[in-house]
Amino acid sequence: MANKKPTSDPWPWLTGEYVVGNPESPVAVVTCGSHLNNAPFIDAGSALAGPCKTENIGIEKMVANIISNPNIRFLIITGMEVKGHITGQAIEAFAANGIDQEGRIVGATGAIPFIQNLTPEAIERFKQQITTINIIDTEDTGTIVSKIKECVSKDPGALDVEPMAVEISEGEAEEEAHGLRPMAGEIANIRARMRQIDAAVMNMGIQNKYSAGIYAGKIEGIAAGLTIVLVLFGLILSIGGM
Repeated sequence: MANKKPTSDPWPWLTGEYVVGNPESPVAVVTCGSHLNNAPFIDAGSALAGPCKTENIGIEKMVANIISNPNIRFLIITGMEVKGHITGQAIEAFAANGIDQEGRIVGATGAIPFIQNLTPEAIERFKQQITTINIIDTEDTGTIVSKIKECVSKDPGALDVEPMAVEISEGEAEEEAHGLRPMAGEIANIRARMRQIDAAVMNMGIQNKYSAGIYAGKIEGIAAGLTIVLVLFGLILSIGGM
């Protein structure tokens, strides 16, 4: 039998739109933007199952509930992507790459994938603890249940650590509910966009110089050709006059 560890008290550590199953299960299911009937997933052996709509505080809360339970070793990412946020892809990128110095999830393609409430230790714990299973854009209950059972059969046992508790500011949760983000994330996003614009402008300048060079070369070529033609024509006339 796989080794099991105690969870945080309480567990799940944070409230959310999820259904709770056996805390000793090695599997959690995140359904991204889809609101599915989670009961079959719990019956199949999932410890947690529910949506995650945002690629910032939504991911933070999901991570907090997972690392407060060392028994969870697999995260099945399923359901339909949230337009703009692209949360499922952001979760995979976060698990694989973590964040950069500005707090942005490395490789995430969503609008504002900034992590602000998770410490480096919490991020490393999540990456060490979890193997992601990507079946994004799947809403078929049978397919998801099959993946859950497959993961349960491969249970490696709990990660040999104590549960980690992460505090998520309720103020930021309220901001998310109203579609707002903390200024630090916005500034980082603006800086990243400015770097992209600078690079685009530089590339345009190089292309313009290249195009101008080609155009100038064409004009010079035409002028040289015309000069040669006129010289030859003059020589022909001179010879004819003789």
